Amino acid sequence: MEEKYIASIDLGSSKFGLCVARVIGDDVQIVYYRETPSDGIRASMITNPMKASERLKEAIAEAEKELMIHILQVVVGMPRSEVTQVTASGRIERTNPEEYISAEEVQALKSIALETYPLPNPEKQIMYGAVAQSFSIDDEIQLVESEVVGTLSSALEGNFKVFIGKRGATVSLDKIFNQLGIAIAKKYFLPDVVARTVLSPVEMSSGVALVDVGAGVTSIAIYQGGIMRHYASIPFGGKSITNDIRTECSISDDLAEKIKKRFGACLPGKLASLSEKVLQIRTTDPFKEVPVRYISEVVDCRAREIVSAVLYYIQESGLQNSLRSGVVITGGGAELANFVNLVKEMSGYDVRKGYPRYMFSASVGSGVYSTAATSAIGMVLAAKEDKLPDCVSVPEKPEEPKEEETIEVEVTDETPVDTLFAPEDMGPVEEAPKPKEKKTKKVKVPKPKGEKTGFLSIFWNTVENTALKIYDEANKQ
Repeated sequence: MEEKYIASIDLGSSKFGLCVARVIGDDVQIVYYRETPSDGIRASMITNPMKASERLKEAIAEAEKELMIHILQVVVGMPRSEVTQVTASGRIERTNPEEYISAEEVQALKSIALETYPLPNPEKQIMYGAVAQSFSIDDEIQLVESEVVGTLSSALEGNFKVFIGKRGATVSLDKIFNQLGIAIAKKYFLPDVVARTVLSPVEMSSGVALVDVGAGVTSIAIYQGGIMRHYASIPFGGKSITNDIRTECSISDDLAEKIKKRFGACLPGKLASLSEKVLQIRTTDPFKEVPVRYISEVVDCRAREIVSAVLYYIQESGLQNSLRSGVVITGGGAELANFVNLVKEMSGYDVRKGYPRYMFSASVGSGVYSTAATSAIGMVLAAKEDKLPDCVSVPEKPEEPKEEETIEVEVTDETPVDTLFAPEDMGPVEEAPKPKEKKTKKVKVPKPKGEKTGFLSIFWNTVENTALKIYDEANKQ
């Protein structure tokens, strides 16, 4: 089977997640995944392309050095913030109603709907993606894509949910990777990609809200009947919690992030003995002492604000009573201690963490199975399904020179010089004087490698005959 590599980059507000996978047929093996601190990005939007490019260049160079490859193209995700959703529709009249409706016709209808939808401000807006909501034929309505393919009808009509974002965001993406000399194989609208990596088909069918808590953006994607029905985003996330800890404790961003990951927790009343511990922060003399319970109160206050906003948008969707599978929390913010319990307490839904489903194997560390890796892994799996071409080149190893096989023969001083391949244009060779004692020396000549034909046969036969002649002359002495 054909082997190829797929590289994806998750451009987050706090980290870049670079993933490289080897794909052989349906088998996907993650061979590299690493997170590096990001720069030049705020709320998933590129605010400083130069800084983002410099940090990305370091991350890519590190991956190329470790894997001994050259990354030619990557798949990336588009921003999750400031995305507007609208409804578009399309209709086609079929020339032959007696033929089955094909998947190609459905895709053509989708393209027509997107191309004919009038953007309010085309100079500043661009379509990030679209999701088919329902299809109608002559006799039926409200069909999903899998149901409409294979039916008979004189016309086909479809309704689509279209997601519109800022054109400047994609321009910045192109600018960064053009400067790095790397092509963008495809840009993905991340909510749908992450959902198909984290959620099971049963959850997507029965109704579920996927909440992706990133550093700068928290997004909500609601699924019903296997289709994304609603999308919304909040322009703050885990980084807001870090900023609150930094402000309250008067410490650096880096130290605040470490304290959040190690001691940050929601629901301070449920910390048990941990709430009695006191942290000694060595930034001043004497040490600054901060109770763990106080840090938890700071974290809990901001986390409740995030959850309240999430529940507001779930209510706005009108699907709040259809979430039979509850809420799934993913993204880096999902690892915050007691966050899942806080969502469950405030919402009343069943809540779980969303990890990448086991649709791949990995030869790297456990980080590839974390909630923070879902975007990078999801893009790899989506690119595999889309049959994108190989994203890397592997330099060929230079062939090592082969040593020529030789044999040893004894040569006496009486051996004529012309038997040692003296050129004909050297003229007559004077006969060497006979020594009083017979002296011998060893000479290495190429070893014959079997019977040859044509010009090579003449050369190798000459070598073989000369070697035998030298050997016979030596024995006669």
